[in-house]
Amino acid sequence: MPRPSARDALTVAVQPALLLATGTVFALTQWRGWDPGTAVFLFQFTVLGLLVGLEFLIPYDPAWRPNRREWGYYAVYYVLTATGGALGQNLVMLGVGALADPRPLFPLWAEIPLALLVGSLASYAVHRAGHTYPWLWRLHGVHHVPEKVNVANNGVNHVADVLISQGFVQLALALIGFSERAVFAVGLFVVAQGYFVHADIRVRLGPLNHVLAGPEQHRLHHSTDLSEAGHYSSDLSLWDRVFGTFTWRPGREPAAVGLTDPRSFPATGRILTTLVHPWRRSAG
Repeated sequence: MPRPSARDALTVAVQPALLLATGTVFALTQWRGWDPGTAVFLFQFTVLGLLVGLEFLIPYDPAWRPNRREWGYYAVYYVLTATGGALGQNLVMLGVGALADPRPLFPLWAEIPLALLVGSLASYAVHRAGHTYPWLWRLHGVHHVPEKVNVANNGVNHVADVLISQGFVQLALALIGFSERAVFAVGLFVVAQGYFVHADIRVRLGPLNHVLAGPEQHRLHHSTDLSEAGHYSSDLSLWDRVFGTFTWRPGREPAAVGLTDPRSFPATGRILTTLVHPWRRSAG
């Protein structure tokens, strides 16, 4: 039996390493008094860079690697996504500071898992709504236009879709009154997971697939076969289990990813047309 190679080890080590990195950044930010916004920004770019490197080392499908032109407009979408996310978060984070109890009912070690469950449920709900209600789909469908799934096109979104989804999740956390530290911890985890599930990398999560979302599941979410395109969670796979949208099984892969009707949305490179598309009468 051949000995496992370093690349084989990477396929099982990526997810635990990301979890360890998330916990480390949270702990250091609290201990050293770093600015949370700056910490999230730098962490995001670090995760993005590492996963791009892994897409070369352990690719799932080398044909899904972005070309130079795609990198160009993915960068524009990244700015739009960052803008929408910042607007949605900052508007509600004002409420987090006002509503959060200075003396939380739970210790931080219990508050963080509870905030993660609530935030994940809110994210699941708004994501599934984006696939269910026609007008919300006109916004969210932008993300499903590319016929490949990679870490770079994680940022291909309509700015209004990101504003709504981020704002909804943050609002759910704020209304319950979770502390800013708990919201920050959940935010770091969601950032890491958002890029990880889109990464064009070979991974083997094994039983962890039934707890955490990963690329194996999220590729199915982008499938053109809607019967297998569940997996609305990009952090915890728990809610897909609870609501019957978990379709992954070992070895299951999508035949193709993208839209069932590619003509229903502008091409990803037509950025200005994409931004106004949801408000056009012809939008389907």
